Amino acid sequence: MKATVEPLEGNKVKLSVEVDDSEFEKALDAAFRKMAHEVRIPGFRPGKAPRKLLEARLGKDTARQEALREALPDYYAQAVKDADLDPIAPPEIDITSEGAEGPIAFDAVVEVRPLVAIPGYGGLQVTVPSPHVTDEDVDRQIDRMRERDADLRPVERAARSGDVVTIDLTAGDSDLADTSYEVGSESLVPGLDEQLAGAKVGDILQFDATAQGAEEPTSIRVLVKDVKEKVLPEPTDEWAAEASEFETVAELREDTRKRLATVKRLQASLAMRDESLKALVQLVEDDVPKPLVDQEVERRARDLSHRLEHQGASIVQYLHATGTTEEQFVGQLTADAVEAVKADLALRALAEAEQIEPTEEDVDEEVARLAQRFEVKPDKLRKDLERQEAIPTVRSDVKKAKALEWLVQHVEVVDEEGHPIDRADLSPEAEPLEQEPAE
Repeated sequence: MKATVEPLEGNKVKLSVEVDDSEFEKALDAAFRKMAHEVRIPGFRPGKAPRKLLEARLGKDTARQEALREALPDYYAQAVKDADLDPIAPPEIDITSEGAEGPIAFDAVVEVRPLVAIPGYGGLQVTVPSPHVTDEDVDRQIDRMRERDADLRPVERAARSGDVVTIDLTAGDSDLADTSYEVGSESLVPGLDEQLAGAKVGDILQFDATAQGAEEPTSIRVLVKDVKEKVLPEPTDEWAAEASEFETVAELREDTRKRLATVKRLQASLAMRDESLKALVQLVEDDVPKPLVDQEVERRARDLSHRLEHQGASIVQYLHATGTTEEQFVGQLTADAVEAVKADLALRALAEAEQIEPTEEDVDEEVARLAQRFEVKPDKLRKDLERQEAIPTVRSDVKKAKALEWLVQHVEVVDEEGHPIDRADLSPEAEPLEQEPAE
């Protein structure tokens, strides 16, 4: 079998395939064997009629057409493999030669995955949260601990953020009496915090609010019954001993600093990966192929549907609960799919530009990781993947992962104020840094 590729407009190609007589003869024999089981010939049991008799009875053209119909998908798949193409949509096939004698030939016009341009990928800069721990960070964490031990003291002034008020709240047919609520927590009714700010004991507040998932606003009535402010305990050694496992405030602050450093390093590391990929995606100006977007939309919708099914819900219920219309849902799903496809294409382009290729060890490690995830033995999973011809997909995923690692190691990393960040400061073993680097 011979196959040639001719580029067409956009990301389409024409694959011209010619199958010689000797190769097509195998398909022809298979077609006659199948027909022998389907056609009854007097004097012969099913499947035992000789080929010459079948050919005389049915005609050679019929057999050739049946053979071509059965073998064409395999011929196309083999030609795609031989030509190293990456189709992303079904082909449009035109049979150009199917006579009673001679080779079989056909053309297949197919859309292939494009190689996008990513100009300037080597000079990207990304901004991440600072991994440095400041005294203010520690103070805020200590204050949160103090708030848990705070006393509530009645005040005669108007309520403000952080105060705890006691209210009676009526929303439609629902009533909540003597409810304690922290002003500014935004945890009860939309707009309630804005109404309570500045309110005094005895005030009656009336407003409309639309709850999440509701289509119509509800009339809200609130009676303010009392206002209390939080009185935090002094951060003394005695308080530290009661509130924590440490004997002194100094020991508590040191432990807090270490824990915050671990969290901030992790946040910065994750942000570095996310922002690096976002920056790479922004370099892609090409329109992404619709078949890839449609496939990604379908995959995301299917995954969401499966997750909801496990929770005993449906997409219709999800849309109602989130207050989202079907048009908005599809629009967001499509927008997310476009970004995902761009990310996929950008990483493939980066791997191509930097000649990044996974080793067999890399593939074996990924198969082992997948086997652990699916709770099967690596050898069994490997055989299953080989039988399904899915190893190239695994290899491609590893290749993109290695491209992302390359990108993360080559971007310039700065914090929100533009200070350069040393990657060593993001290591889990790094010592906590107490302040931001100087200008």
